[in-house]
Amino acid sequence: MPEIQVKIGSSVGLHARPASQFVKAATATDSDVRIGRPGTDLVDARSMLSVLSLAIGQGEEVVLRTDGEGADDALTELSRMLESDLDA
Repeated sequence: MPEIQVKIGSSVGLHARPASQFVKAATATDSDVRIGRPGTDLVDARSMLSVLSLAIGQGEEVVLRTDGEGADDALTELSRMLESDLDA
């Protein structure tokens, strides 16, 4: 179960459009994808409501964990996505 800590790059954090893009990408993978703040329970990254409920701001560190088929590739793709400004 690969895991990485990522700093959120979007200027509005993981809210609205950036969250929607991230959830869509997480849903498109064959992996179970979870996200959350370090030291807390992680939520299903394929759930828009769960991701928005985290209220993650720009520059915050999050834990991204994948499990299942293609987990390493999914982790790489999704972490790069979170590090970029998806609201630009």
